[in-house]
Amino acid sequence: MKNATTHRPARDAGKGGDTSVLVSKRYARRSQSGEIWNRFRRNKGAMVGLVFVAILVFCALFANVLVDYNTDVTGIHISQKLIRPCWAHPCGTDDLGRDILCRLLYGTRYSLSIGFVAVMIGMVIGVTLGAIAGYFCGVAEDIIMRLTDILGAVPGILMGIVIVSALGASTFNLMLAIGITSIPQFVRITRATALSVSRQDFVESGRAAGFSLPRIIFLHILPNCLSPIIVQMTLRIASAIIAASGLSFLGLGVPAPAPEWGAMLSIGRQYVRTYSHLTLFPGLAIMLTVLAFNLLGDGLRDSLDPKLRR
Repeated sequence: MKNATTHRPARDAGKGGDTSVLVSKRYARRSQSGEIWNRFRRNKGAMVGLVFVAILVFCALFANVLVDYNTDVTGIHISQKLIRPCWAHPCGTDDLGRDILCRLLYGTRYSLSIGFVAVMIGMVIGVTLGAIAGYFCGVAEDIIMRLTDILGAVPGILMGIVIVSALGASTFNLMLAIGITSIPQFVRITRATALSVSRQDFVESGRAAGFSLPRIIFLHILPNCLSPIIVQMTLRIASAIIAASGLSFLGLGVPAPAPEWGAMLSIGRQYVRTYSHLTLFPGLAIMLTVLAFNLLGDGLRDSLDPKLRR
């Protein structure tokens, strides 16, 4: 009995040790990307936004396959004009007999491309200037930030009207105008992050090792500033889509007969009392797209913020 009782704790300890090993293996520390994805997928709103954005990207990439541009998008069918939503035309037709659903699907390509390219223009310029301002901190920072304050003081829609009016109404000029108005946001957020990163030990080590300035900024500072930049880029795409639709509504956006959502709203405003579907569906497309990008941006912010890690 004595020997049996003395050996039992040893067996129990062995079992406990085996259990601890299994638990440690099961709950092994996830990789950083795995943790980010795990937090992101628990956010239901972010997942809804991701799915809707994926659908929009699919429509933009395969717009030529889904609809016929010459027949369904720009083709004129006077005999079918102003048809209300029905089985043959789920979203109805416009004043020239063009199917609104087909135009909305093809217009996804214009809205997403304008939003993405415009934000990329603003991000490249703004991130570069913000990194320089955050790294040098002296006269260069004062000059960059004062110019940024001047540019940010002008309303974005007014700046876009001025640029497009001066350069002419075209798709590229619209992207350029919206991209310029996006620069201040990227400058400020990159400068704020670069100020803290540039004081880290690995940056000081790079300076002591004699690394060149571009190498320190682009290989050491900017990679550690990506999280807020990615979130800001996602949110700015939504703002860029709204700005593009607003300028197109005023006749300063994509030239006709391209099916841009803002231009479709402008065409349908004269029929808003009698044929409201001409403005209802383009407005819903803009609203849902902007909502999806905002949900996606909020989810990325919550997932990438180290303060929210559990």
